[in-house]
Amino acid sequence: MVKNRPALPLFERGGWGGRLPRLLALALALLTTAAHAQNPADTTEYTLRVAARKVLNNSKTDGTATFTAYKNYPTRTVAQLKGFAPGPTRLSKYGGRLDQRTTATGFFHVRQLNGRWWAVDPEGYYYLHNALNDLQPGNSERNQKALKAKFGDRAGWMTGTRKLLFDNGFNGAGAWSATKDIRENKDQDKQPLAYTINLDWMSGYGSQRGGTYAQPGHKGYPNDVVFVFDPGFEAFCEAHAKQLSEYKNDKNLFGYFSDNELPLLRKNLDGYLKLPATEPGYVAAKKWADERGITLETITDQSRQDFLAYAAERYFSIVAKALKKYDPNHMYLGCRFHGAQPYYPELMRVAGKYLDAVSINYYNKWTPEKKWMADWATITGKPFIVTEWYVKGADAPGLANTAGAGWVVKTQADRGNFYQNFTLGLLESKNCVGWHWFKYQDNDPTKIGAEPSNTDANKGIVDNTFQPYQPLLDKMQELNQQMYRLADYFDKR
Repeated sequence: MVKNRPALPLFERGGWGGRLPRLLALALALLTTAAHAQNPADTTEYTLRVAARKVLNNSKTDGTATFTAYKNYPTRTVAQLKGFAPGPTRLSKYGGRLDQRTTATGFFHVRQLNGRWWAVDPEGYYYLHNALNDLQPGNSERNQKALKAKFGDRAGWMTGTRKLLFDNGFNGAGAWSATKDIRENKDQDKQPLAYTINLDWMSGYGSQRGGTYAQPGHKGYPNDVVFVFDPGFEAFCEAHAKQLSEYKNDKNLFGYFSDNELPLLRKNLDGYLKLPATEPGYVAAKKWADERGITLETITDQSRQDFLAYAAERYFSIVAKALKKYDPNHMYLGCRFHGAQPYYPELMRVAGKYLDAVSINYYNKWTPEKKWMADWATITGKPFIVTEWYVKGADAPGLANTAGAGWVVKTQADRGNFYQNFTLGLLESKNCVGWHWFKYQDNDPTKIGAEPSNTDANKGIVDNTFQPYQPLLDKMQELNQQMYRLADYFDKR
């Protein structure tokens, strides 16, 4: 997304004498913009072209989901980097790099060091959290039969899956993972798999309160506004935060998400003011608007932005206060922004006040946006972590790939090329402290009652019988095992 620039008045009175300087100014401005937008190495490194397409009306179960035509996208992989020399990196037991160390706190945290944001492992070693979301076996009948045949039981599955992840350069588990299995594995202390927890406090409160409904990928709320002004929400967070004592001293916990993809949006002021007059959200929004002389008919874009910041302040302050009260040791990673949210400076600025790192579910971009990745760190004063992203392969048998927001490419090898292209952009930014691929296992079309965005798509690194997609994993491993050397490579460019 590029900010609007004022148009130059090319044609005005005065003939060419008035127009020529402005034409030259426009040409210079365009050249300058291009120079800033493109690294000099881009033209020689983004030489690979990968054909990809998008799903229209994704996750619709009524047959209306369709695909765009395939389009070739400029793509960069490790092999195309000029002057990069692969090599081994010695790792700490957590997966941090043993050649770079800072002050240890005994828990994962983040720190800006020598111009780059890093996560830091409990022993003080520089670290990037490289994880898979939904690291758990599927629960369809087919999944469970395959698990028993291949692993025997869940303990066997966890042992085998840990090996698969570590062998391919992953070191963590993202949201919706099998936390109990991860923590109870016999080798978890010797070689930890750093896990995360999604608390689901707003969605949990909504389920208890009533009024929410199912949407693809996340919970829906009346008028697309959350219950942040309910007096009961703060009490709910306080009560549930007490349960965090179970994790407070676990060095292997990377951090917490409070929710997933909440509708914190610029249209929230309109939405709250259209609620029934007895709703706490309406009362709070009406009071805010009255104090500023604003009505539904006179709302401006600026007032919408100001109110979004106000509502976000209330949400993040309530959650952070409760979370840090009962677990001051672990990071608060936010509520997994998505869609337009990362492009709202007023929202990101508030988030930066309360979060240790800003989680972003980063979809619909083939290559990460350099400008915005720089702006996110500037606006928030914090690093970011990509907590959902993926691409689907058209060659995965039995999967229509209409569910979910990810791209579709033709082969598993091209899924791997996308993985490398995207992660190289994240590493180049110097502001990203990790990425969580969505997800461990494919959707199973035979599962009854599946959530709409997870019905028929090739999202996993393994299929529904736990067989790895080797061409994808080969590319993932190539990058993952070089991620620290790649960070150094980009730091020197």
